[in-house]
Amino acid sequence: MKKNKTVLVTGGAGYVGAMLVPKLLEAGYNVKVVDLYLYGDNVLDALSNDPGLEQIKGDIRDAQLLKDVIPGCDSVIHLACISNDPSFELNPTLGKSINYDAFIPLVDISRDSGVNRFIYASSSSVYGVKQERNVTEDLPLEPLTDYSKYKALCEDILLNKRTNGFAVFVVRPATVCGYSTRMRFDLTVNILTNHAVNNGKIIVFGGNQMRPNIHIQDMTDLYVRSLEWSSDLIDGKTYNVGYYNHTVGDIANLVRGVVGEHVEIINQPTDDQRSYHISSDKIYNELNFKAQHTIVDAVDDLLFAFTKDRFINTFDNEMYFNIKRMQSVNLV
Repeated sequence: MKKNKTVLVTGGAGYVGAMLVPKLLEAGYNVKVVDLYLYGDNVLDALSNDPGLEQIKGDIRDAQLLKDVIPGCDSVIHLACISNDPSFELNPTLGKSINYDAFIPLVDISRDSGVNRFIYASSSSVYGVKQERNVTEDLPLEPLTDYSKYKALCEDILLNKRTNGFAVFVVRPATVCGYSTRMRFDLTVNILTNHAVNNGKIIVFGGNQMRPNIHIQDMTDLYVRSLEWSSDLIDGKTYNVGYYNHTVGDIANLVRGVVGEHVEIINQPTDDQRSYHISSDKIYNELNFKAQHTIVDAVDDLLFAFTKDRFINTFDNEMYFNIKRMQSVNLV
């Protein structure tokens, strides 16, 4: 057991957080979750009797809350944000307040409170669109949207605030996919699987755009591992993390291969030619971390969840769609 090791997970009731928190508890950590619980107060109910878990319903923009909660934490895994471009563009002022303005006091309070490790979930979208076959960490950042711009700015802030005893670690994930107890059906693999299972057809807009993905089990494994690596290995480091880079058309074919050959794939033109393709060689070469789960594994997990009736109304239920939920709750 990691006695007296306490991890704060911001956004711990989110899509990734909901699958990370049980792994941290299983690994012996005490976990504090700070989250608005916009997607339900019951996301972590299965863990509610675990003595190592403390759930705090609150806003990371509340500096006093952070000053109350962070002391006693050894590490912070910062997941909370307005995630993805459409959700951010719905209310750019709100997005900036959560993704950027709140970040600076969060880092400062963490450092001043004795936190010794801060892990930041950035995004592989910070690179913009590159022509290189494999986008490596040494290429310049050219974010195309406010969402990715503020992700990049926060990376700089964090790296500039590292001090002796306050190790910082930046992760640039690919798009996460697969089953979560706080499910999202607004991510490429999950969207296509939902349509394949429930409509018997997949509409592919374009198809040649590259979309790097990472299975949610690999993503959460990485965050657990990031607490185990020595500070000498990770302090001040930035890593891409993904699995294979597939085109959207390839993903559709992989989904059909799992769900069934009866699934029809319909191609339609699109103006969205954003294409991302990242290299995850650095994190493998330096930290020996390599994703173990494929897109096919993610589709398998989702198909199993569908057969067990774990979802309700997967096209219209706002709880599965960040932008629909944000429009509904009118968060300010």
